[in-house]
Amino acid sequence: MNAKDLVDLQRTNESLFDIDSNLDRLVKKIELLSYLNPSNTEKEKQRFFSSKYTINPELKYPKIKFHPYKLHRMFFSQRLERITDQKVQKLYQDIIYYYSNMVQCIQTIGEPKKFHYNSLRVYGTPTEKDVQNAKFILHHFDEDESVDMEKIYTPNDAKDYFEEFSKQYNFPLNIKFSTAIAADAMVSNSTQTLLIKKNTKFSKNQLITLANHEIGVHLVTTYNGLEQPLKIFSNGFPRNVETQEGLAVFSEYMSGALTLKRLKTLAYRVLASDSLIKGYTFSDTFDMIHGQYKLNRDDAFGITLRVHRGGGFTKDRLYLSGLKKIYKRHQRGESLDNLLTGKVTMDYEADIVNLQNLGLANPITHNNIAYLENKNENKTLDFILNHMK
Repeated sequence: MNAKDLVDLQRTNESLFDIDSNLDRLVKKIELLSYLNPSNTEKEKQRFFSSKYTINPELKYPKIKFHPYKLHRMFFSQRLERITDQKVQKLYQDIIYYYSNMVQCIQTIGEPKKFHYNSLRVYGTPTEKDVQNAKFILHHFDEDESVDMEKIYTPNDAKDYFEEFSKQYNFPLNIKFSTAIAADAMVSNSTQTLLIKKNTKFSKNQLITLANHEIGVHLVTTYNGLEQPLKIFSNGFPRNVETQEGLAVFSEYMSGALTLKRLKTLAYRVLASDSLIKGYTFSDTFDMIHGQYKLNRDDAFGITLRVHRGGGFTKDRLYLSGLKKIYKRHQRGESLDNLLTGKVTMDYEADIVNLQNLGLANPITHNNIAYLENKNENKTLDFILNHMK
């Protein structure tokens, strides 16, 4: 490489890092799930139950803490033409469009038609194969529950378990208790924190599941992303949910924690998303899951709420398809390392490799412990995963 080429490369990289840093500041304002957690869930749940499942919940959401139009303008003011590598330039175009769509999602929460449309642009709709796979899973008879499924552990017990589990990994574990999350535990990527829901109980199986899902994948990709030269690995590639959740549920499977009941939960989410896009109401979706499939009303409400919140949120349909894709990939003997480099997407693996070749991305520092040995002993799960379309 001659002197002129070196100067051009340096200028290109400076422009790329400037744009990447600008996007990092802008993306920090966007935490979609934090805006989608209703503040009156319990009250509306009781009202819905009291109405004998006829009055749809009226949910309240947090106020937006940024100016949507200004944020859109700042996203599209980035001078991407200064990135001379066409593949990298195209990647950052996709990134800007993706986060602009995310802003529109947040902007329209609580406006059903608008939010539903924006959500579909980000998370898509279940395919016919997804629906068939979900029904195939639900066709299997429930298994007898073991003592490991009894919810006897407190949030403090969970904290102790997660702290012990994380000693296998070479990164810090920050834990906070929260009343503002829908899940029993989840990772906040922006603060590198594992949030544990207050006032709930956990089973032994649930602790193992959450540890391998949240710490083994979501925190692993959080810390791998932070160690990359480009901040987009930490903030997230376009449409990364399917890959990230697929990796996380596959981690549950490899650790031996995945159960048929858990797999059925993912299947219900697909059917709930399908119900949503077909125009059914909250009550209709709940009736299908609780009335037709006989899932208990609390779990049926939770699944219905996750899908109908905001006006129609299809993110949950991606867990099952993500698991299927990661499982098939593992069966083919393909490495998962590139998919753990940060909050990345399977569809952009060629871009990850290109960035690595350009010296703009690093190999992973942290791997998933569960991926080292398959501890699953449930033959029904193997049968299902091998026969999904």
